[in-house]
Amino acid sequence: MRLRWSVWENYIEIRIRQLLDLFHAIPETTDTQISVTKSCIEWATSERRGFLRQNLETRLVALYMVKQSYYDALTLINNLLKELKRLDDKLVLVEVQLLESRVYHALGNVAKGRAALTSARTSAASVYTPPLLQAGLDMQSGKLHAEDKDFNTAFSYFIEALDGYHTQDEPEKATAALQYMLLCKIMLNLADDVNQLMTSKQALKYAGKNLEAMKAVARAHSNRSLEEYEKALGDYRHELGSDPFIRNHLRRLYDAMLEQNLIKVIEPFSRVEIDHIAKMVGLDTQQVERKLSQMILDKVIIGVLDQGAGCLIIFDETERDEGYDAALATIEKLSSVVDVLYTNQASMLE
Repeated sequence: MRLRWSVWENYIEIRIRQLLDLFHAIPETTDTQISVTKSCIEWATSERRGFLRQNLETRLVALYMVKQSYYDALTLINNLLKELKRLDDKLVLVEVQLLESRVYHALGNVAKGRAALTSARTSAASVYTPPLLQAGLDMQSGKLHAEDKDFNTAFSYFIEALDGYHTQDEPEKATAALQYMLLCKIMLNLADDVNQLMTSKQALKYAGKNLEAMKAVARAHSNRSLEEYEKALGDYRHELGSDPFIRNHLRRLYDAMLEQNLIKVIEPFSRVEIDHIAKMVGLDTQQVERKLSQMILDKVIIGVLDQGAGCLIIFDETERDEGYDAALATIEKLSSVVDVLYTNQASMLE
């Protein structure tokens, strides 16, 4: 009788998970999924089904991430981590720690994202990690290495992620991994490698607008053409803008290309009109003026903007006066001497 009841309980749990999985095929149902998942969690809690509740809460964290409710996700993650560490449930712990890393990465806190990923990999070392979860760890490792501009290491992790998602028949995630691989090659300015990847077996299998978008970006970057770059961003707005990781790196790449083009244009001049610079790079005058202001503040350009005349005035780069360094060193030593004399005087008075 007890065995029959146990089988019935397992059947119910499986059916609940299958029911929730059906929502994934329906677009724009995140709020509904959150509501239904919360109801299932309440039922699991009332029925004292701890394992099911933990799995449902892990699913809820992932839904909060889709909705970008990062505070709710972190609150739930912290509660789950305390419970899972106490129960020593390593497999679910790995999954939750990976979600924690993704949340912190989305919030821009790379240091905490890296720490959470390290914890996830440590937990994964002592338990069998399913291929899909391992691919998720590799994908996150690649993203964090890319944030450190270590694109070679990031590329190797994305290869592992692609293999994992390919073997598990996850075409959407496999395509994303392939996009990230192409992004790494673009950031490394390796146009030939981009072309080789585009003709590989994986690229042919997952061919589509996502990969065409990356190819267009690579071509624009190779030609150093801001006009082509902006056209690619416009033509493939959804493919390049829906993924925050790709969007952020392409924005940085655009800034770097714009800086290089501006430096090339203004290099022969000591005084040049901003309108002329804008015409040469094919951009709006206000956009160029904002970028030049930023470059001056970042000391990429040594000069000033004369907004009244609408000109950029460039100064000759002067060598650093070593006299200032010597004066600062002298002042620092005198300060140390004064501190010692003060300490000695205070001890004599005692």
